[in-house]
Amino acid sequence: MSVFSQATQERFQTLLSHYPVKRSALVPMLLFAQDELGYLPPEAIREVGELVGASELAVREVIGYYSMLRLEPAGKYHVQVCTNISCMLRGGDDIYRHCKERLGIGHKEVAADGVFSLEEVECIGACSWAPALQVNYDFHQELTPEKVDEILRDYRKKAAAR
Repeated sequence: MSVFSQATQERFQTLLSHYPVKRSALVPMLLFAQDELGYLPPEAIREVGELVGASELAVREVIGYYSMLRLEPAGKYHVQVCTNISCMLRGGDDIYRHCKERLGIGHKEVAADGVFSLEEVECIGACSWAPALQVNYDFHQELTPEKVDEILRDYRKKAAAR
């Protein structure tokens, strides 16, 4: 029995049909799995591994490499702040501290209400627009503390509307 919905299982099969080597579908499948479950529990890791012909250890190695993949539940809106060199030189550390203060949580923590989680990450590939952060799949760049406050307010409103 699968830990995934029928829709996600169908997405997996579609992905697998697009790649001549099944393992090439691993990262997108992990993202779909995480989107459905909120994180990647052991049973999901095993099942995805079986589908692509990879061991559980090999799948965990991939998860460990990519900061967007999580082994623990996150908030509805997962805030990843880049503090790598380009972002750091343009205030990324200040943006991260500002997020910690505004959200009242630290690295890899989830707010008590479950709306936000926070993570300091090495790179989100937005060096030209530093400092930058990512909320789920949305990028925000050329940040200031005021812009961050507006971004967090907008996500809080979205959470309240659902």
